[in-house]
Amino acid sequence: MDLQAIKALKFDTIVHAYTAKDTLLYALGLGFGSDPMDATELAFVYEEGQKVVPSICCVLAHPGFWAKRPELGVNWVKILHGEQSFEIHKPFAPAATVRGEYEIEAVEDKGPEKGAVLHLLKRLRDESNELIATVRSVLMLRGDGGFGSFGAPPEFPGRIPDGEPERSLQIKTLPQQALVYRLSGDYNPIHADPVAAKKAGFDRPILHGLCTMGVATRALIHTYAPDEPERLKYLFVRFSKPVFPGETIETHFFKQGTDIRFRCQSSDRGLVVLDNGLAIFS
Repeated sequence: MDLQAIKALKFDTIVHAYTAKDTLLYALGLGFGSDPMDATELAFVYEEGQKVVPSICCVLAHPGFWAKRPELGVNWVKILHGEQSFEIHKPFAPAATVRGEYEIEAVEDKGPEKGAVLHLLKRLRDESNELIATVRSVLMLRGDGGFGSFGAPPEFPGRIPDGEPERSLQIKTLPQQALVYRLSGDYNPIHADPVAAKKAGFDRPILHGLCTMGVATRALIHTYAPDEPERLKYLFVRFSKPVFPGETIETHFFKQGTDIRFRCQSSDRGLVVLDNGLAIFS
């Protein structure tokens, strides 16, 4: 990895005009509408009084696989998506044009044998230049340790407190969910092609990490703000294990003051798939 090239990298601003159909498709990719009699979920996948899932901010104005640029020298084959967070400053409209502005906030060097951690920041603005959302992604550069650090990483929200969850909610994913979700912009073949998935070490295609996070967003909204998704102002997750389409994701909620801490596990395999989650509602 060329640390100076990473530090000097300037991203082009990405203009993304999305439609009400795109917003409906994103919600369908998270499994909304699986119960056609649930009016609170129908609102996300039906154009009458259409509501927007706040986590859509993670897929809008996507920069593509920029880490493959040869001048950066990143061992992109060994990259893992470690963490994701978003903060909503203004509710999303079902259809609009947004601008995505990107910068690399920090790189943490863990050592030659341990890799590095890269912190990517995205700001989404509307056509009036108002800030709609701040989105952060943490990438684990497992093959790029020993090249140095720069910047100040955002503060980690800490681990979930001990004890029993206040509530839990199970959501069964669809066998074809990754095939639907990929239509929102992430066409990595490991989510669709069994051959590509096996080359990556999986016996079958896996669900996108951001789709799993979207299912957690769905669980949070369903539990704490079923008719007011705009009340969700902040969300953080750490990715632990992949999910296979068709599995049931069980989200456990822990109250910590006014915050909601949560983790998700695959009920089928008994494994934690998202950990140290934090959600803040207005």
